[in-house]
Amino acid sequence: MAKTCAITGKSGQMGGGYSNSTRATQFNPTGKRRRKANIQKKRIFVPELKKHITLQVSSRGLKTIQKNGAHSALTKAGVIK
Repeated sequence: MAKTCAITGKSGQMGGGYSNSTRATQFNPTGKRRRKANIQKKRIFVPELKKHITLQVSSRGLKTIQKNGAHSALTKAGVIK
């Protein structure tokens, strides 16, 4: 299973590599490369439920949890009911 953020839904993307040595020419032999999202495995305490939840969350998702609170962010994302 691919790593995706539980809060924002971010995952990896395919992107083109671009070589600086061939930037001036028309032919660019570099291929595609996988750009991975910054996914961290975090154990978050939810005070309303009085328990810890382990999530795979991106750094942007951690900022969202810190701003809105754990319970509201997880409820809005559909992780908890």
